[in-house]
Amino acid sequence: MSPESKKLFNIVILGVAFMFMFTAFQTCGNVAQTVIRSLNSTDFHGSGYTSLAIIYGVFSASNLITPSVVAIVGPQISMFVSGLFYSICLHRNRSCCLFFGNLYIYFAWQGKTQISENDRRTVFIALTVISLVGTVLFFLIRKPDPENVLGEEESFDDQDMEATESAQNNVTKAVDAFKKSLKLCVTKEMLLLSVTTAYTGLELTFFSGVYGTCIGAVNKFGTEEKSLIGLSGIFIGIGEILGGSLFGLLSKNHRFGRNPVVLLGTLVHFVAFYLIFLNMPGDAPIAPVEGTNSSAYIRPSKEVAILCSFLLGLGDSCFNTQLLSILGFLYSEDSAPAFAVFKFVQSICAAVAFFYSNYLLLHWQLLVMVIFGFFGTISFFTVEWDAAAIVARGSDYRSI
Repeated sequence: MSPESKKLFNIVILGVAFMFMFTAFQTCGNVAQTVIRSLNSTDFHGSGYTSLAIIYGVFSASNLITPSVVAIVGPQISMFVSGLFYSICLHRNRSCCLFFGNLYIYFAWQGKTQISENDRRTVFIALTVISLVGTVLFFLIRKPDPENVLGEEESFDDQDMEATESAQNNVTKAVDAFKKSLKLCVTKEMLLLSVTTAYTGLELTFFSGVYGTCIGAVNKFGTEEKSLIGLSGIFIGIGEILGGSLFGLLSKNHRFGRNPVVLLGTLVHFVAFYLIFLNMPGDAPIAPVEGTNSSAYIRPSKEVAILCSFLLGLGDSCFNTQLLSILGFLYSEDSAPAFAVFKFVQSICAAVAFFYSNYLLLHWQLLVMVIFGFFGTISFFTVEWDAAAIVARGSDYRSI
């Protein structure tokens, strides 16, 4: 296989593997609170929000050491082990992509107002198998051809010496990667982008776990309330796919800059938040197992609810494509530490948001996101203007 074919093969395998893994994970996150809330009528008492807060809290802490781990054991083993942990979490907890998994939820939960033990078992066994399939696919990744092949005259002692030096080099790389992650945390650009990243963590929590719970708790949706959780996840996925495809291409063309796309994402999200405020009862995120009969400012509409799902996914894609683009530009030479900091901030904010979702009514959660969305947009604009000035001067950005 030629080097070009091998690269293409690896890209395809990575895409398919992550699709399987995150189909399972995102679907679990979407239904976690609804499923665990249905268990609270038994001897079990828990919260899907708390479960997800713990997951994202651990995820946040591990992101700072991820570059170091990858430097030591390599990307293939790192992805395989992480995939196993995803699968174990799904299997043991039964409580924790967007499109295919939620499509199953939509059809499987049609006409159900309560989620039975058999429903829970079927869903989470299926999602565990899907996650394991994605994990095993990582072993199909082909290693790149070595640039220099050992000559026949090279001795075994020389090979052992090179292996020792390689191990020492990996440790040095791990330490350097961790130090760079810490240094990047306090740079002006990263601090400003952290406000935007914090917002993406908050809205990630909302569309991936809270909003589906709200839909499933509205009794005025009738017997479709539980299956609408799956339909909501599908339309979030459609918004993500459409926005990611369109704005991902636009991010490669800096003629208009990144700010218009981020501004569009802010406006789309604010429209969605306003419609959700009008359409959803305030107690929907924390409603009991029997749901809520409360009304919002308009009679709850299934069509408006699903439209908001699409808008949430579309707005999220605006922010994430442009954040990834500007991080790749500013930290092209230190991409791993930069993206580790990005995921650290995003994950810790998602964990905090899942925690307060146990207590805050819907309108307070929307207000928190509006405030962070506004300041996050301003922060992104500031960094983008600096980046545009760099491009105009024809200078190179020097990261730490």
